[in-house]
Parts: sequence; C-alpha cells; structure tokens
Amino acid sequence: MKAPLGDRLERLVASHVHLAGPWPFITFRSYVLAGRHIIWRARQHRKGLDRRARALEAVPTPFWQTRAYNWSMGLIFAIGSFLFMLGSALALIPAGAWSPPEQVVNLVFFAGSLPFTCAGYMQHFQAANAGGFAIDPACAPRHRIAFIGWHPRSIGWLSTFTQFLGTIAFNINTFDTLLAPRGWSAQNLDIWGPDMVGSLLFLVSGYLAFVETSRRYWIWRPKSLAWQIVFANLVGCLAFMIAAVLAYVPDGAEAWWIPVLANIQLFAGALGFLIGSVLAMRESGSAAAG
Repeated sequence: MKAPLGDRLERLVASHVHLAGPWPFITFRSYVLAGRHIIWRARQHRKGLDRRARALEAVPTPFWQTRAYNWSMGLIFAIGSFLFMLGSALALIPAGAWSPPEQVVNLVFFAGSLPFTCAGYMQHFQAANAGGFAIDPACAPRHRIAFIGWHPRSIGWLSTFTQFLGTIAFNINTFDTLLAPRGWSAQNLDIWGPDMVGSLLFLVSGYLAFVETSRRYWIWRPKSLAWQIVFANLVGCLAFMIAAVLAYVPDGAEAWWIPVLANIQLFAGALGFLIGSVLAMRESGSAAAG
C-alpha cells in the first residue's frame, strides 16, 4: 500500500524521517531539514509548545498558543475541578445539623460545570486553529480563524471536540438538578441521562488525548510531563464514568452505599482533573514538555 502523498513528499524534502502514532493518526514526526533536526508532536503543536522546543521564536505566535492562554486554560479547568470536589465533599456529609441543603450542593456542582465549559471551549478553539503539519514550520500556511472547525483526521481536534460536547452535557445535567424533577423516570431522563452522555464523551476525549500524547494505544511514561497530564485526566474520566453509572435512580429503594460510592468516585475524578490542570499550568511554561 502506498504512503499518503504528504508523507512521500516529506521523505523527498526531508531526511532521516521517522513517523509514529496509533493508526490511523500520525502524532509524532522526527526529521532533518536543511541540517536542522525537527521534532513535531501533535499535542505540543496544537498548544504551541513546540515553538519554544524547536527555538522558533521568530515565528509569530497566535494568542491561542501563548503561555498566558495555556496557563489561563489550566487555571479555569482547575477552578471547575475544585468546585466539583467541593460539591462531592459536601454531598458526603451525613444528614444532620452540619449537612448543607441539597440545593446548595447542586448549585456548587452547576457552578463547577461552567468553568469546565469555558476551558473546554478554549481548548477546542486552540485545536481548531492549530493548523496542519508543515515540513518547514516557518512556512506553514495561515488559515482563517475557526470557532469550531472540522478536522476529523486530527486526533487532537476529535479529543477537544468530544470534551467540549461533554461539558455542555454536564451543564444540562447540573442545571436540571436545580429544578429537582420528581419521579425516578424524570430524574433519569433529565439528570442521569446527560450525566451518562457527558461522562462517556469525557472518557472518549480523555483516551484520545492519552493516545495522542503516547503515540500508541497504551504506554507507561511517568517521567513525561505531558503523559502525566493526560494520564491524570484519563483517570479522572474513568472515575466520572463510574460515578455516572452508580448515579442511576432506581424505581424504588437503593442500597445506602451506592450514592456514597458515586460521590467518592466523583471526588476522585475531579481530583484527577485538578492534578492534570495544575500540571498543565506548569507545562505552559516548559519548553521541553514531552
């Protein structure tokens, strides 16, 4: 089977070309161009981190790939994660004089979903405008700004798009809890349904981000900062998925430990996101984040 035209052209123009990535995506390129060794990594490319790593300060940096943008995005994700942790912790307090009203807990969760959506869109906007691979980064073509874009062959775009959709589902899920629908069927339709959709989208997004960074379907690279970030987020997505499954409202009584375990998983998931967010803030100033 012939290699794609772009890959064949790349091998003609550059030398010592090495491509890697989980099929059908290419997430890593290493080659020599005009005597200069260039390493291209999909995640670092869309976040703008490869510009510093390859000493390309002369190339203009758009605002969505600046250090301030990446750091702010991590901070907003961290705020949303903290609020979800707070809501989970409040929900775990046994009923009594010190337990907060349920509506207060639900309001904290809804407040936490808003920063998630804001940072989720910031990340998707970044991926939508990252641009494709160019053999010579200094000659990469400029594109019109896209607010959503359509790049289904980009694993980073797919990851951020599914995550953004997931945050919207969480907005619906947490807002509906404030309306307190009656009956098990209404609660499952209005609250549990969007929760499951959002958690599933987050899980897909988290794994795509992990694959994008790892260059394969699974790898253990705990010394890599980028790997630490996507792994922490993936663990958070798994915990959110477990919490969503446990949050199903049965037609009748349920065991006391199920909602407790669901909130523990929700807390653990938010903690994973918080760790990933803090590490991403650190990564924003790192030129060698790999």
